Amino acid sequence: MANMESDKTDSFSAIPSATNEIARLTCVRLREAGKDVADILHRAGLSEEEADDPTVRVEVQTQIKLLELAAEALSDDLLGFHLARSFEPREIGLVYFVMASSEQLADALRNCVRYSNINDEGIHLHFMQDGAATLAVDYVDVDRASDKQHLEFWLVTLVRICRQVTDSRLAPRQLKVRHVRADPPAEIKAFFGTDVKFGADTDEIVFSAQVASLPVTGRDIYLNQLLRQYADDALASRLKERVSIRSAVEQLIPELLPHGKAHVPEVARRLGMSCRTLSRKLHGEQTAFLNMLDELRAELAQRYLAERELPMSEIAWLLGYREVSSFTHAFRRWTGLTPRQFRTSGCRFGEAIPWPASGKGR
Repeated sequence: MANMESDKTDSFSAIPSATNEIARLTCVRLREAGKDVADILHRAGLSEEEADDPTVRVEVQTQIKLLELAAEALSDDLLGFHLARSFEPREIGLVYFVMASSEQLADALRNCVRYSNINDEGIHLHFMQDGAATLAVDYVDVDRASDKQHLEFWLVTLVRICRQVTDSRLAPRQLKVRHVRADPPAEIKAFFGTDVKFGADTDEIVFSAQVASLPVTGRDIYLNQLLRQYADDALASRLKERVSIRSAVEQLIPELLPHGKAHVPEVARRLGMSCRTLSRKLHGEQTAFLNMLDELRAELAQRYLAERELPMSEIAWLLGYREVSSFTHAFRRWTGLTPRQFRTSGCRFGEAIPWPASGKGR
């Protein structure tokens, strides 16, 4: 009976993100060709700062769009293929080294399935071993109409890693892709060492049982166990981040407010994502940054006012207001009371506020 394995990401939020290796490689190629990188990035929904920062994660759909725009600008219909052939696979980081310390190629592929979401949450890998060894690729919440460059990048990268970790020129027994190439370039067959079936009903790489059993040249069971522990921690961290972006933002805002930095670009930078990604993730949690900021300020104001030794000027500063008058105006909008009225009313944080009889300011 076939043994099907896949990563578990169904509980994640609906907007998959990825590390920005592909974006950075694309920008390098565009600059070498003298193209207007800033304009192409803008059309894809990225800034140059975001694309060049290795700590920033970008939406997978944004990365796919960037590849397609760049392919058009460069008149290179094989851009994903070419980019994947020109970079060092070790740049992928932890996932590569987990694979490179595995026992056999089949083990490396299982580890790739388990940990690939650390790098790219948009792809969902499945591994099946039943005589042959099949690695299938699905997409998560991604429009499949424009994924040609992105998919070919990852197929080439996966085969390159398999060759590198086994120190061999292995070739897949079969390779299928969903997108269509009416006249596939010869260099595609030359690289893979086999015909590629375009327009198939699946995206998959099939290796023979003999190839799947090839030993990994850098196999080290103790190192692999250690790296898998790190990778498990990284996966858990990604899951925790994606479960509630709102809670992560709420933790950052109080420390940023006094310094006037409680704005989307700074919060997005601290969370390692683009402004657009942050906004969309918050939207997925039925909120928006400015609404959150206003609500949290109102909550913090009541907390601070309950500390009677805190002067109004310091509370205004803690909330990011330069003038006490600005704080007073905002507090009246939130509660119908001035800060001083709130204090003298004897209210504590979380208690019902004795609204003025007139209801003014509500």
